[in-house]
Amino acid sequence: MHPTDTDVLILIDIQNDFCPGGALAVPDGDAVVPVANALVRRFRHVVLTQDWHAPEHASFASRHGLAPFSEVRLDYGQQTLWPDHCVQGTAGADFHPGLEATEAELVIRKGFRPAIDSYSAFFENDRRTATGLAGYLRERGFTRCVFAGLATDYCVAFSAEDAVRCGFQAVVVEDGCRAIDLNGSLAAAMARLRAAGVGVVQSGEIG
Repeated sequence: MHPTDTDVLILIDIQNDFCPGGALAVPDGDAVVPVANALVRRFRHVVLTQDWHAPEHASFASRHGLAPFSEVRLDYGQQTLWPDHCVQGTAGADFHPGLEATEAELVIRKGFRPAIDSYSAFFENDRRTATGLAGYLRERGFTRCVFAGLATDYCVAFSAEDAVRCGFQAVVVEDGCRAIDLNGSLAAAMARLRAAGVGVVQSGEIG
């Protein structure tokens, strides 16, 4: 795979709270940083996403008095409850300090609406409310989205699926991602990606 001007690298939520020591640490999450940095040097266009939750967000277990990783039904459907994480303006919401992303052309903040969670870079979890990313990519003339970041089975997978839904080609760089793998969520996500026609590659296949 050889990146061109119609390809965009989208790095998903490479933030402190998703890395070791963070509030919602993904196992081995910081291992994606060197892979992401190598990818940044191969792509001409880079977009970042940033989880950016309001305090007392509806997806936080503390808001409901329940244990993290419990399930509840909210107005827009089933929701996993998470530890408080990536709260706006906190160090946990900052990008990992080792991420070399100064050349990123856009940062999409998601999850800022207090009443609704947002996994995908394209839509909130109601699957209707758009972030505006699809329109931006179309106006820039991009046709293929290449994803890496955290976590494979949630924000990366939902973003890649929605890229296809919005008419783009989508590719996930598997070694540039790490998963939470909650109750089999990784296997389920990979099955959904294959069914949606999302390509899965290793970073060494991109040059």
